[in-house]
Amino acid sequence: MPAPGENLRINGERLWDSLMEMAKIGPGVAGGNNRQTVTDADAEGRALFRKWCEDAGCTMGVDQMGTMFARREGTDPDALPVYVGSHLDTQPTGGKYDGVLGVLGGLEVIRTLNDLGIKTKHPIVVVNWTNEEGTRFAPAMLASGVFAGRHTLDWAYDRTDAKGLKFGDELERIGWKGEEEVGNRKMHAFFELHIEQGPILEAEGKDIGVVTHGQGLRWIECTVTGKESHTGSTPMHMRKNAGRGLAQLTELVHEIAMSHQPNAVGAIGHIDVYPNSRNVIPGKVVFTIDFRSPDPEKLHGMEAEFYERAPAICEALGVTLEHQVVGQFEPPAFDEGCVQKIRDAAERLGYSHMDIVSGAGHDACWINDVAPTAMVMCPCVDGLSHHEAEEIYPEWARAGTDVLFHAVVDTAEIVA
Repeated sequence: MPAPGENLRINGERLWDSLMEMAKIGPGVAGGNNRQTVTDADAEGRALFRKWCEDAGCTMGVDQMGTMFARREGTDPDALPVYVGSHLDTQPTGGKYDGVLGVLGGLEVIRTLNDLGIKTKHPIVVVNWTNEEGTRFAPAMLASGVFAGRHTLDWAYDRTDAKGLKFGDELERIGWKGEEEVGNRKMHAFFELHIEQGPILEAEGKDIGVVTHGQGLRWIECTVTGKESHTGSTPMHMRKNAGRGLAQLTELVHEIAMSHQPNAVGAIGHIDVYPNSRNVIPGKVVFTIDFRSPDPEKLHGMEAEFYERAPAICEALGVTLEHQVVGQFEPPAFDEGCVQKIRDAAERLGYSHMDIVSGAGHDACWINDVAPTAMVMCPCVDGLSHHEAEEIYPEWARAGTDVLFHAVVDTAEIVA
């Protein structure tokens, strides 16, 4: 079948208006969003997305992980659907575009097809994956991980947040626990549009990132245990300060990542200090290390070096160390055919583009296990993401969604 004509473009103003309308739900304190997974704000955002999808003539399915599937029918009842989407949940201090652009960009594909009266052989399904961020319930990409068989449903339901609340209970509480068995759907292909979350595309002056690979990831949750005692009356040589363990292990993580350059990163992000009082020496610190690399040898090497060196550091401080992997995946290589669809779309539309490796994890990384998958990226200002000041320009959103539209519709096959 012929590819969509280069004159076919999405409605950029409508897309932008939808992004701004969704951003009103779960507002942050500094202009961004706090719409964490399976919260009341998440439920409100889901309801708005469902309304928009139904207004566009789609039928909505919801699986047992709360993932939403909005379906536009194709002309061939036996043809597998082309899936497109991302996530609507955000970080506690998240931006308005991370994930949301991919979901609402997928909706805009449907709306544009409706506007133009275009039918496709394959159905098109827009997806909102539950708990991509993993900030409230680790690990990240939880629902897509269950869908791809990386996690079991019961294991996912038992994940707890900082207050001890279980994911499954919270999903049911907000009314978005569906009945559809997770992973039963078969896909012809999956496409995900996302902001880059890094500075490369903007620095290179490129409109589009054609994502060929993703980074592998290890999240290592560590617990350093010392002894709580008074900061004023405990002699320095008698302290068992878990906070010092955190400090020295933070430096170790940085040193390890630097020694594996290029194409390797590492940091400690999430930290809980106990009892977190001004005049009490910390008795326990729980934190998560985030190692990433597109090179499996470097990823495994960083993890192994931490396990080798960290215990001696803690022993010298008189504190203990426990650790467990709470999130992991190997570096994915996306489907060459789907990647070429994105590259061809950018060429057809006249957008400048470059191949890129995704620095962040995405639902596409898991779906790549079970279906031909690819990602398209647009720049974000200064590469800033997971921050309320995250920003993109309307023309960037439009270009990325134009490319998404052409790649999806070309794969779904226009029916004359």
